Formats: sequence, structure tokens, C-alpha cells
Amino acid sequence: MQEHQVIDGIDVLIEGEGAHTVVMVHGWPDTYRVWDAQVAALHAHYRCVRFTLPGFDISKPRRAYSLDETVSTLLHIVEQVSPNEKVTLLLHDWGCVFGYQFYMCHPDRVARMVGVDIGDAASTQYQQSLSVAAQLMVATYQGILAIAWKIGGAVGDRITRGMARALKAPSTPQYISAAMNFPYFIFWTGAYGSYKHLRPLVPQCPLLFVYGTRKPFLFHSPQWAQALNATPGSKALAFDTDHWPMVRQPQAFNQALLQWLDALPL
Repeated sequence: MQEHQVIDGIDVLIEGEGAHTVVMVHGWPDTYRVWDAQVAALHAHYRCVRFTLPGFDISKPRRAYSLDETVSTLLHIVEQVSPNEKVTLLLHDWGCVFGYQFYMCHPDRVARMVGVDIGDAASTQYQQSLSVAAQLMVATYQGILAIAWKIGGAVGDRITRGMARALKAPSTPQYISAAMNFPYFIFWTGAYGSYKHLRPLVPQCPLLFVYGTRKPFLFHSPQWAQALNATPGSKALAFDTDHWPMVRQPQAFNQALLQWLDALPL
């Protein structure tokens, strides 16, 4: 049975009868639908909560959300769906950025985290690990998306869908719009409060990091993955996929996810 709540204007879907809650946060250019296979695998044992990030829903008015606003919305959702217990965060792409910040601001609300494909991407250590060519690729695709957000409208949407197609994003084009590019605009321009005050992720809870290796560059430093593997309860796990391992290899991803979750007592 699927339950529907509206929290801070966000449509929140709740599925599963388990005692523990897993909150799923997607990235660009996706919606709550990117977690379909994970909900199917988890709902018999866990309570699965998912939603489309504020500003990413094509059916709602276009606007940018600051980092503080996004973290506040995540807090309100967690407080509403699991008022008395900590949750597990399942995060991907920008969902990792926002989810990691939520954890650093509210560690008392998080039991454990699963980060997919984005690690210490905001750190100096990561920037130093990138080649000049990789830095140029990052600046190019992110800069184009930032410009598309500024342009908006049909032209901005076409640019955004073209970039999603070029990056082989699995999201259905009908749900993709330039409106969901606002994080890139904020990152590159410093608008809407900027992301300059991002807190470095220092996890004190177990963290499973799953990443794809079939990419021109990674979104984490080698040292970060090594540190995770040296931390009891945490793990970095490589998949032979692109940026979306949970979509490209859902069965293997879900098996690894369930094994890790079930091995950790709450």
C-alpha cells in the first residue's frame, strides 16, 4: 500500500511496512521514480520514503532553493515520517550533496547513510585528484546546465534534455526541465546564498558508498574511498556502470544494499 503526504509543498510517497525508515533522495536530472527498483526490493522489510526534490518537479512553479531551504525541507520530511526514530538515507548525485549536509546539521536524525556515486566531491582533496581534462569536462557540462537554468523556458528545457541525453541519463525526458538545473547555477554563480558554506562530510555513522567506474572521471578521491574501507561498518563498493549503478545493475545493487543494511544492527 502506498501512502501520500504533502510536506512543505512536496509530494512524499511512503511504501512498505517495515519498522525502520529509509529516506531516498535523488539527484539530477531525476525524480523520485529513479528509486523504483530499490523500493521494490526494500519494501517488504523497510519503510521506503521518496519524493522529488524541491525545484525538480516539472509540474510545479520554477524556483531556486537555497541550501538552507533544501536542508530544512529534508528535516521536515524526516521529522514527519519518522518522528521518534533515526532514519537511513539513500542518496544519489545532488541528493548526496543535500543529504550529507542534512546529516552534518542533524546527525541525531540519521542512523546510517548510503551514498551513490558522489563522495568527497566538495573537498580540496578531490579537486586535487582531478586531471586538467576532467576539470574542464566538469566545468563544461555544469556550466551549460547553469546557463540553461538562466535561459529557462522551452530553449532551456531543450538544452537540458540534450545534455541529459548526452550523459545517457535514465530519466524520462517528459520529467526533465531546466528548472532542475538551479543547483549548478548556485554553484557557479554564488546566487541564492551559494554553496560556499557546505560542511565537509565527516561521517560518524556507518556509510556505504557505491560508485560506477565506467566514467571519464570519478566524483570522489581515492583517499576517501580508502578511508571508508578502513572504517568499521563502512564500505566503498565499485560497480562496472556509469553514474547510475542502482538503475544499470539494480539486482546486484539491491543485493549489496540489503546485505549491508541487514548486517548493521539498529
